[in-house]
Amino acid sequence: MKFNNLLFYVILCFMYVTSHAQKNNLSKLTIPEIMQGDGFVGHLPSHVNWSNNSDKIYFDWNPEAALSDSLYLYHLKNDKISKVDFETEYALASFDFIFNTDKTKKVYTKHGDVFLVDVSSNKTLQVTQTMDYESQAHFTDNDKKIAYVNEKNIYTWDLETGTTTQVTNFVNKEKTEKPKSEKDIWLEKDQLELFEVLRTRKEKSDKHDSLMTRFDTKKPLKIVLDGKSVINQKMSPDGKYVTYVTAKKPENKKTIMPHYVTESGYTENENTRSKVGDELTEYSMFVYDITNKNIYPVILDNLEGLDYIPEYTKEYPDKPYKNDNRIGYISGPTWSPDGNYAVLDIIANDYKDRWIVLLNVEDGTIENLNHQHDEAWIAGPGIGGYGGGVLGWMPDNKSIWYQSEKTGYSHLYTLNVNSKKEKALTAGSFEIYKPQISKDQKRWYFTANKNHPGDRQFYSMPIQGGTFTALTERIGNNEVVLSPDEKQMAILYSYSNKPTELYVKANPLFASKATTPKQITYSTSKVFNDYPWKDPEVISFKADDGAQVHARLYQPKTEVKNKAAVIFVHGAGYLQNAHKWWSSYYREYMFHNLLVDNGYTVLDIDYRGSAGYGRDWRTGIYRHMGGKDLSDQVDGAEYLIKNYDIDADKIGIYGGSYGGFITLMAMFNEAETFKAGAAIRSVGDWAAYNHGYTARILNTPVTDSLAYKRSSPIYFAEGLQGDLLILHGMIDDNVHFQDMVRLSQRLIELGKENWEMAIYPLERHGFVEPSSWTDEYLRIYKLFQESLLEE
Repeated sequence: MKFNNLLFYVILCFMYVTSHAQKNNLSKLTIPEIMQGDGFVGHLPSHVNWSNNSDKIYFDWNPEAALSDSLYLYHLKNDKISKVDFETEYALASFDFIFNTDKTKKVYTKHGDVFLVDVSSNKTLQVTQTMDYESQAHFTDNDKKIAYVNEKNIYTWDLETGTTTQVTNFVNKEKTEKPKSEKDIWLEKDQLELFEVLRTRKEKSDKHDSLMTRFDTKKPLKIVLDGKSVINQKMSPDGKYVTYVTAKKPENKKTIMPHYVTESGYTENENTRSKVGDELTEYSMFVYDITNKNIYPVILDNLEGLDYIPEYTKEYPDKPYKNDNRIGYISGPTWSPDGNYAVLDIIANDYKDRWIVLLNVEDGTIENLNHQHDEAWIAGPGIGGYGGGVLGWMPDNKSIWYQSEKTGYSHLYTLNVNSKKEKALTAGSFEIYKPQISKDQKRWYFTANKNHPGDRQFYSMPIQGGTFTALTERIGNNEVVLSPDEKQMAILYSYSNKPTELYVKANPLFASKATTPKQITYSTSKVFNDYPWKDPEVISFKADDGAQVHARLYQPKTEVKNKAAVIFVHGAGYLQNAHKWWSSYYREYMFHNLLVDNGYTVLDIDYRGSAGYGRDWRTGIYRHMGGKDLSDQVDGAEYLIKNYDIDADKIGIYGGSYGGFITLMAMFNEAETFKAGAAIRSVGDWAAYNHGYTARILNTPVTDSLAYKRSSPIYFAEGLQGDLLILHGMIDDNVHFQDMVRLSQRLIELGKENWEMAIYPLERHGFVEPSSWTDEYLRIYKLFQESLLEE
């Protein structure tokens, strides 16, 4: 009976929230329907690839609203789409492959096995078929063999003979016998002195063991890892050397996350990530000389600026700074097509340096080629990812290309490895994305936001730089995948109020006449198409420090305008949302349409730290999250008050993840500006977040405690005055629920009463259940209705 009463109470509460939120709703939209996500919008195409002969386009799609996306195929010749059956998809060649030098063959791995393709005949040969997992396949021994990794070790397969050879022999620990005691040594010696037969047998055994060691010279050298893991194993193009990286991973304490609602009925614990300030992984690179069975380290002691001490440490004169080994992840080597040169891409473990160096594989020495340094942290398109940046070789086999923020924006550069002469191929107040060299090696292809930060077009440019030729023209996002012959472009295109669809268009460089993109997919549902979705205006306003801040502005009709405004804060920090394409925050976009229908003005700001605006904007939050990124929200609110007749007492703010963090900082530190806020899956204390993200921006709590104190909402909770709604998934393995539990205790101790928290027992960081999304946004809408509109 008690359970039934509780269930009845829960249902009543949900019905109250639903009815209250939808009361006086002037929109055709309802929160329950738009929070169905793809079920309401339609399932959009993604992951586009071409067939080898450029006559078919493969893509993931789900027009049937099945459990998940499936592989579909568009035939250019007959203009038909068909679903690829399981057997065909299983046998289909991988779209991720490596060519040999003359591009007559290519190798790939799929389902954990290795495959070889003859390009001219398009015939595929399966090289391995094992229960083990083979990966990292590439050509070696001057294209005579294929090398691949199986269970840490490198093997080769001879294209002519079909012989498989084990090249490396990595072992975790050397087997050692327990040392004999002095007593046992004496006893053995005494036995050998007493008995001639024992002496004779031992001499024969020792001689046999000595002779058997000759066989070891024919086997791969045993490489003892001593508890370290081995990664990035590669063979040189001539097949003479193996390079590999060892990683010594410390045992950092993990966070335990309880699951309260489980199939078993018991509380079950999950071990999740550790917290920022981890003891760092130690990376080292080695070369294995196969012929001489010799191992030697790659010496990185002469990296430029390796002994750098960060500027922020000057604020802690009495605290010694210690980072004895600044080497972070080591990518490469990336070999020149002729096999004469190899370069490494190295990131510092404090993220403030990137080194591109030339490797002399014969002795493990390096030459500095390009050193990128940032007082804040290295990042930007193509520059500072978790596995290194992008780079490659120019057609001359003597120059490399890479991206750098040298001018403040991510641009394309080349550098001759002999003369060390650097050349900028692109320049300007815009960013370059995903550069690639054409098949004939005469031009570049890349995406750039040259026209506007929120508009991405696909371009071509001469190989040595020069005039950009635009190959797309529709404003929005043009994600282009070129056909292998480069004569056709598959385009995933979207606009602000038009979800992503797949188009095909002839490459203007090869077309005899101008053509328009042909739409292939029609994914959106009828109910979605029946609503006139707003096209938000992309504006800019001036911040207090003079910076121009870009934002999306949604304005209601005059007859329904209520003089209230809601500011949305996108997540991830380094992400972009004030753009002219279909947003990854599409549920929020639809919610904004509903808000506008009901008289609200909505502003969606690309605050300091957001992507697409260059280095200075990206690093504007360094050592102070909740600084300029928060003041940009305040300046946005003031802009609305001054220019759009918004009541200063009717401004709310909301967002998820980083947006939830900013919402908390806004409610605690800018109470005069924001009357209500909804903080979703929020960071409450940056010292509790992960290392890879947080240490880039705030360094570590031990070395830079000031940055954490001024950036973490939990230290400012006493400033809460307006109405705060906290929403969080209990099994969030990204931003732990513990963060909000700690914050709630702080609010309780401070005697704050104008806050409440909604928890979601079965949701992680990214909610998946429509019921959870619905409950979340019904509560957010109710918050704004009551706090901003009701007297």
